[in-house]
Amino acid sequence: MKIQPIAHTSLAETAAGKLAASILDGSLPPGTQLPPERELMNQLKISRSTLREALKSLEKNNLIESRPHVGWFARTVDESNMTQAREMAREAGLPASGPATNEPPTGPLRVPIAPDKPLHIPNLKKDRFGTFEFISWWERDKVRNAKVMVIGAGALGNEVIKNLSLMGIGNLFIVDFDKIEAANLSRSVLFRETDNNRSKAEIAAARAKSINPDVHVQYMNGDVTTQLGLGIIRRMDVVIGCLDNREARLAVNRFCYWVNKPWVDGAIQELLGLVRVFVPGQGACYECTLTDQALLDLWLRYSCPLLARQNILLGKVPTTPTIASIIGGMQSQEALKLINNMPVEAGKVTHFNGMVNEMHTTAYAARANCESHWTYGEITELPPRAERTTLADLLRIARADLGPDAMIELDQELITSLECPSCHTVEQVLKPLSEVSFEAGHCPTCGVLRESTLTHIISGEENFLHRTLASVGVPALHIVKAHNGVQYRFYELTGDLPDALHFHDFEKARISVSPASGSNSDSPRVHLKGEVKLKDRPANAARGRVKFRG
Repeated sequence: MKIQPIAHTSLAETAAGKLAASILDGSLPPGTQLPPERELMNQLKISRSTLREALKSLEKNNLIESRPHVGWFARTVDESNMTQAREMAREAGLPASGPATNEPPTGPLRVPIAPDKPLHIPNLKKDRFGTFEFISWWERDKVRNAKVMVIGAGALGNEVIKNLSLMGIGNLFIVDFDKIEAANLSRSVLFRETDNNRSKAEIAAARAKSINPDVHVQYMNGDVTTQLGLGIIRRMDVVIGCLDNREARLAVNRFCYWVNKPWVDGAIQELLGLVRVFVPGQGACYECTLTDQALLDLWLRYSCPLLARQNILLGKVPTTPTIASIIGGMQSQEALKLINNMPVEAGKVTHFNGMVNEMHTTAYAARANCESHWTYGEITELPPRAERTTLADLLRIARADLGPDAMIELDQELITSLECPSCHTVEQVLKPLSEVSFEAGHCPTCGVLRESTLTHIISGEENFLHRTLASVGVPALHIVKAHNGVQYRFYELTGDLPDALHFHDFEKARISVSPASGSNSDSPRVHLKGEVKLKDRPANAARGRVKFRG
């Protein structure tokens, strides 16, 4: 006699199955709002906690979505969530009908192997990434050719860079303006005690190369808000933000939206963290997530432009290496999904609470009038370079396309003069805002903060048109806007490409011996205390450039 096992379906699973069956049979069409919680509790005869467990299960399986302060809504059933819906309905003992004509096989949910992926048996003794070949959706060429930018090389950035190097991401561009200090050593896996006062971006890039000699790295020791050319972001596959302040996040968000690139944001504090993916045109962006009060705070901080830049340095928050590892791992995984063209939940946030080990995902509401939702049109690639091209040169190009009324619109404010309200002395400055410190804004005689005269429009009437684009704050390989009041043109300084984006830092060809050896070779692109092995050229180009201690 064959005895069937006793089912152990919980109340929450049964409730979730009933709701899944309603979604499958069309009783809850896509986009329909579910009844209020109290009504569902009465219909299903369950408690509020059981209902919420059921709703979380449906959300986890992409069958419903939460809209903050509105309610729960049914999602479209397609190939991505059909199997989950049917499994949940079956577990509740209900029919699992749906829009599909062919019933999928029963059994555990499996990710299908891509039909065009050839069968390959790797040599696990020699192939560093051999085991990844067993992952059905893994595409080695996509990962090896991917270009990923990591902005921020602190605790979170360390974990992301380490993960990307281990995963075999082929090209890493690392950006940070800060230097290593002793407090970083407790939560940054790539830094050592001997790295004190060195560039975070530089050391992180060198250690990424030491983890995986096949990765191509490049670093920039600078401020992402003002010193990174948009043409660099334009050539990335994914941007990962490991930042600790709203100003930098807002800048990255707008840059990525302008050139239509996805980015993955992460944030950590003590035992709490969050991860979110923003894809232009798909749901909310970072600026959409900011409250009216947060946007007002940002505006107030910028009401004194010289002080605003100082505020970025105040974003110190207490973190632990454990939460950095968790959130950094999630960010790296989302980037890997984007590279392999897997679905991501754009415009949503996943919170992790390490205090109680809970995780939940919530959807943001997109703002219809969000200022970040603006994407550049066709980009014209020009041979000029930022260090050699003058404002007059670019203005002539723009007027040839847009007519005599064309003007250049700079992304960064240009301080033309500083006037003391006390003694009324005026100093002609003509520097980008990022190059004028808060202290320099004070009158040297009175000590009073001076009033700034700013501009970001070049109309052709200025007396400084002979100045180069670089001298007024335009970074290499940037995309400059021009308009005539009716239409825009976007010009990329593509002549900067060979030097601005190369991924060749720490390559063998760029290594030189210590000056003490008397060699006449070219100076190294990066030089860390002149520490280079002189016997044989190391197999790993980064080894010897950074001292490693056991």
